[in-house]
Amino acid sequence: MKFKIQRHEKIIELVREHHYMSVDALAQALDVTPQTIRRDINLLCENNVLHRYHGGATMGGILESELQQGRRSSQQDEKHTIAQMIAAQIPDNASLFVSIGTTMEAVAAALVKQRKNLRIITNNIYVATVAAARSDYTVIITSGVVRPVDGGITGVATVDFINQFKVDYAILSAHGIEHDGSLFDYDYKEVSVMQAMMANARVRYLGVDHTKFRSNALVRLGNIAEFDKVFTDREPDADMRKILTEAGVKWLVPAAVETAETET
Repeated sequence: MKFKIQRHEKIIELVREHHYMSVDALAQALDVTPQTIRRDINLLCENNVLHRYHGGATMGGILESELQQGRRSSQQDEKHTIAQMIAAQIPDNASLFVSIGTTMEAVAAALVKQRKNLRIITNNIYVATVAAARSDYTVIITSGVVRPVDGGITGVATVDFINQFKVDYAILSAHGIEHDGSLFDYDYKEVSVMQAMMANARVRYLGVDHTKFRSNALVRLGNIAEFDKVFTDREPDADMRKILTEAGVKWLVPAAVETAETET
């Protein structure tokens, strides 16, 4: 019973941290069988602690509002800074994809204040709501299944929708960046959507705060070298700077904003 309680606590901790965890990811993280995790999730769902969602779990009603508030307040200053840098690099009259995440919500808020006549295609309900405040913006929400924990839209229909467009910029984030530059996330459906955005954009921007470097996740998104520019709140370490430099990827931190603007 003691080990079961400890396992439940770890499951809740992981789901709270990553907002969504699949059964397979939890089984791997806790070194137990998927069947054990399913039984644990069933019990936690009965107590309204977790909520079943597409082969995994998100936070249930007891903690969901706390989770949402925590996500928006976490690294808030850093996300605001990153958003300001990204918005400064987007010209008026551009078309762009904007993906899921609270950093992307901050980007939308920054764009609304700085840029005119944008065409935004997003699978993020909150981004669409913020951008729709501008009468000169065209805002398109993708089709697909709405993820209850964060208003993200994912699924095969979302990928098919994205593949109909070719835009100027794709603005994305990621949950984890490993030492070799590999990018990871936890929801394979979300990853598929972001990969489609990358494939259908002329320029790719990645916005990540410093906590994402050396963080782990389960599903491979791609590599940091596939982006044109990386925006973060702290200078990457020497190894990461080498990866970016060798790939010809510009990396921008707050002190570099003025220089970057003069280059565009």
